Amino acid sequence: MGYDGSIVSGHQIKFMITVKAAREIALSFEETDERPHFDRAAFLVRGKIFSTLSEEKKDVNFKLSIYEQSICCENADPLVIHPVNGGWGRQGWTTIHLPKTNKAFFIKVITIAYCNIAPISLAEKYKSYQ
Repeated sequence: MGYDGSIVSGHQIKFMITVKAAREIALSFEETDERPHFDRAAFLVRGKIFSTLSEEKKDVNFKLSIYEQSICCENADPLVIHPVNGGWGRQGWTTIHLPKTNKAFFIKVITIAYCNIAPISLAEKYKSYQ
């Protein structure tokens, strides 16, 4: 699989992640809440945002480390995954466009984002999925 989840064995795959599925996956993490955040839905663990979802744009922003962001975006199609514009992107915030990625890649990236923000006692439960 490519870093962006869009290529398997040199063939294009069907993109399966929907806004509904993205929301369900985000809320599946322990102690996660959803709250409005400007024009997006924010997903928080113990009051700290690890991801935001735009239903209108069909994209999700994730809080990654700069290193994680560089690994995810380095060889990826920028139409699939890219740093958020401006200062937020320079802090590791990264956008995935849902119609252009697959579920497995989405789960991997959101798990990393959750583990970056969650307390160690919660993050340890998901480290094997990264």
